[in-house]
Amino acid sequence: MVAMGIVLIVAVLAVGNFYLKLHSLPERMAHKSQKLQFEIVAVLGLLALFTHVHLFWIGALLLAMIDVPDFGTPLRSIANSVEKIAAAAPNVVVDERSDEAEGKPAAVTPEKPEARASKAKVHGHA
Repeated sequence: MVAMGIVLIVAVLAVGNFYLKLHSLPERMAHKSQKLQFEIVAVLGLLALFTHVHLFWIGALLLAMIDVPDFGTPLRSIANSVEKIAAAAPNVVVDERSDEAEGKPAAVTPEKPEARASKAKVHGHA
């Protein structure tokens, strides 16, 4: 009788351990991926664990198997390039003194342009 109780306790602990290892499988698979993907998989795994809705676990498993492309790096590169282009543009000064009585708009005078090579002289790219 005592031996049967010990076997029952060991069996329950073994099945519980297997269940939790199986349940954390998507999180372990997504651990090597991007942080955002890992967090979404972890949340789906916890939702599946606490609500017993197996669709969350299947979704977490499928999301862990998929490599989500990195959109942040190219967009960051584009933003940095646009900032460099904006910094290289000549500055324009607007003259605040407009002839309002005559209805003339404010004068726009460009500052000294930087010495740049014309497009015909640049041979750096195709």
